[in-house]
Amino acid sequence: MKKFTFLKNAFILTATSLLLRTVGIFFRVYLSNKIGAEGMGLYQLVFSIYILASTFATSGISTAVTRLVAEQAGQCTRKSVRRILRRAISVSLAIGMASTLIIILGAEPIARYGLGDLRAVPALQILSLGLPFMGISSCLRGYFIARRKISRSTNAQLLEQFIRIAVIILIIDRFSSMGIGAACAAVMIADTLAETGACLHLAIGYLRDRRRLPTFTSGSASKRPRILRKLLCIAVPITAGRYLNTALRTVENLLVPNCLTKFSGSRGRALSEFGMLKGMAMPILFFPSTVLSAFSTLLIPEISEAAVLHKKGKVNQAVIQSLRITLLMSIPISGLFTMFSGQLGMLIYQSNEVGFLIGVLAPIMPFMYLESVVDGLLKGLDQQVSSLKYSVLDSVIRIAAIVLIVPIQGIKGFLFIMILSNILTASLNIHRLLTVTQVNMQWAQWILKPLLAITTSCVGAFMLYRILCNAGLLDMVAICLASVVVILVYTLLLFLFGCLNKRDIKWVRPVRRST
Repeated sequence: MKKFTFLKNAFILTATSLLLRTVGIFFRVYLSNKIGAEGMGLYQLVFSIYILASTFATSGISTAVTRLVAEQAGQCTRKSVRRILRRAISVSLAIGMASTLIIILGAEPIARYGLGDLRAVPALQILSLGLPFMGISSCLRGYFIARRKISRSTNAQLLEQFIRIAVIILIIDRFSSMGIGAACAAVMIADTLAETGACLHLAIGYLRDRRRLPTFTSGSASKRPRILRKLLCIAVPITAGRYLNTALRTVENLLVPNCLTKFSGSRGRALSEFGMLKGMAMPILFFPSTVLSAFSTLLIPEISEAAVLHKKGKVNQAVIQSLRITLLMSIPISGLFTMFSGQLGMLIYQSNEVGFLIGVLAPIMPFMYLESVVDGLLKGLDQQVSSLKYSVLDSVIRIAAIVLIVPIQGIKGFLFIMILSNILTASLNIHRLLTVTQVNMQWAQWILKPLLAITTSCVGAFMLYRILCNAGLLDMVAICLASVVVILVYTLLLFLFGCLNKRDIKWVRPVRRST
């Protein structure tokens, strides 16, 4: 039954994420048509501050709540959950309100000296208002993940996206007519209202779900003073890591347009290139990671519970399956995006430049996806300090390289930096995970054979694509048919190579009864 609950939650989270990302990509196309590439560049600059501020607001508390509730292994009572959430929300709310005050008072100097563009001031002030609500939502999402009731969290995400899109559609034309700065402010108004609505939805869901918790007193009553300390022990390393890592990433995002400006001599061109990379190409590259992100999120409470119960075999099995699934899924996705990068750029954004960016970064998609999944596994194993060290090292190297290389090589130099950075961080995180769990990487079964399978599949499918295009078939239809052929041939070859077997099919079947 537990496996079925996990798979059900994974399906719900995956389906929701796919829907949200699909809508998000189409909406980004809509938004880029409204405000242009330069507007998207300014939006990405403001968004980098938004990410930094949201890190302060959420402060790693979601993972802490998930682990504290999950570690009780189903023995949590209404009182214990209330105590955990009360302390978590108090900490998160205090930090969120402090972040709001700092940004409101410092919006002008941040825009002037940090972003180099005073048009960002209204957007910065508006985005700060949603930070307290974001902090509360983070705590409640952690609770629902630990309770294996993912639908409440996904419903909140759907509501959040609906509010965001509806508000932007209603106001973007009026605001964009007043300039790029006003258009970015409109997007932040929508984000703030969306965060508020999602927070209210989660709060109502918690009040309803809390009634289903047992009311009997467990042995946790004597540990009441330890809750805040445990919460902080988990949250502080994650928080410190996120603060430092996000701060360094923000510095990086602020440096890149300035360095690109030095290369091209045009601020508008620099913002356009930055917007195309971060605002257009990267969302496309990360779109297929939805499934893997769902498994990574849901594995945190599973691994935390197994670790606290000293079930090493279960922990190792989860790690093996995570690495294996990530590699077997990301390698064909990488092959398809590499093969059809130019076509994707034109079909989605009518831009050859975006297609070029996708094509350059597509081969390292397995490293991008692995980094995200392994980071979640390390946090579930209480290895967030190691993850922090690697992130800081990576950010420092990236910033130094940006300052030295981008003013000379431009966007191509930044792409080179991104490639090396992703490979380095993923490799360090994987090495730490394998060291902690003592799991052996199966290079032939997980990497070499899948690479051979996808190469063979793509060569044949690309020939089919050319034949279909010459026959007058629509480009999108030809791409879809060729992609289906790639997946089918790739899967068949995995079975022939022994990378997949009947047990993998049986594993995804739900069990009707617990044994």
